[in-house]
Amino acid sequence: MDVGSNVDCKPEHLLHYSIMGSEYAKVILNKSEVTVGLLNIGEEPSKGNELAKATFELLKSKTKNFIGNVEGRDIYRSKSDVVICDGFIGNIVLKVSEGLAETLFGLIRSGIKERFIYKLGAFLLKGFFKKFKKTIEYSEYGGAPLLGVNGYCIICHGRSSANAIKNAARVSQNVISKKINEKISAEIKRILSETHN
Repeated sequence: MDVGSNVDCKPEHLLHYSIMGSEYAKVILNKSEVTVGLLNIGEEPSKGNELAKATFELLKSKTKNFIGNVEGRDIYRSKSDVVICDGFIGNIVLKVSEGLAETLFGLIRSGIKERFIYKLGAFLLKGFFKKFKKTIEYSEYGGAPLLGVNGYCIICHGRSSANAIKNAARVSQNVISKKINEKISAEIKRILSETHN
């Protein structure tokens, strides 16, 4: 969080992202407790720009599930359940990830065509490739909720297929039935009331 909605953030916004992301992840991952990491250029608390350093201190003092800074490589290693950053950085991470997945699949496809033995191997691995593609294909997830608005809104990719729209409807039904907005509001109120006491 965030992957493009707010490109200019304050530390308080990233604190709210950590709360929203935590409540959403609990539902999606079916876990009672989740961890939050702050995307940064290093793990040390002193690393990063002013926003990252101020956010680190705020998250450390206000949340119990903050594990510290995580680096870009940690996103795919599941070092934390939720990774937060401003929308400018988050959108770049998202687009680089999409481009990398598409490029890798293209390289594999063209490489397989080079030799018969590769084609045979690909045939034997067809089930695996299908499963792997389904795991990383954006259309299988459909869309993600725009958290922090008073209501429910699912954001889909601009080039969404019929399958992506179908899965976005599934995601929408899930976030509404699990009352994610209500859980987020209650947790933000709880943290703010602790701050004022």
